[in-house]
Amino acid sequence: MSEKQAWMGKVEQLAEQATKQEGCLLYDIEFVGAGKGRTLRLFIDKEQEGAISIEDCSNVSKALNVFLDADEELIPGGAYNLEVSTPGLERHLVKPWHFKKAVGKKVYLKTTKALESAGVEDKKWKAAKTVENVIASADDEGVRFVIDDVDFKIPYGMIEKAKVVFEINKGQKK
Repeated sequence: MSEKQAWMGKVEQLAEQATKQEGCLLYDIEFVGAGKGRTLRLFIDKEQEGAISIEDCSNVSKALNVFLDADEELIPGGAYNLEVSTPGLERHLVKPWHFKKAVGKKVYLKTTKALESAGVEDKKWKAAKTVENVIASADDEGVRFVIDDVDFKIPYGMIEKAKVVFEINKGQKK
């Protein structure tokens, strides 16, 4: 484990604790930038998607600050910014629970290899490396699509990147 992975692991544990304490879920965490632009970014969510408020973000930020202030040496390299927000409508999908929560939603997914590597035999799909369609199901091993009667599953290890595709449905009332 690299030095960054070690302290990020500890920071992630503290972030999990802070978000749980405030009734939220830690969706994702990243540390980006260099010099004065270094930023620790938390994406938080709730069981009911879209239920995060500005107050939730503020409360999680304050709770995490208490933990981080108790060990100022935890994040090496000096000052940094802390940002807490929602993952947004077009949220990135990284962890298996992200995909499970996105079942029934349209996603864009890019794989590292052609779908033939995942056992897809259909002529239209076997050379493809991208899919933009609705997730039929997801489990701990991968995500499954059913497109035009073609049923295939993509293991998480083959996914390079994935995100929810936000669509506006005209005429739909709230």
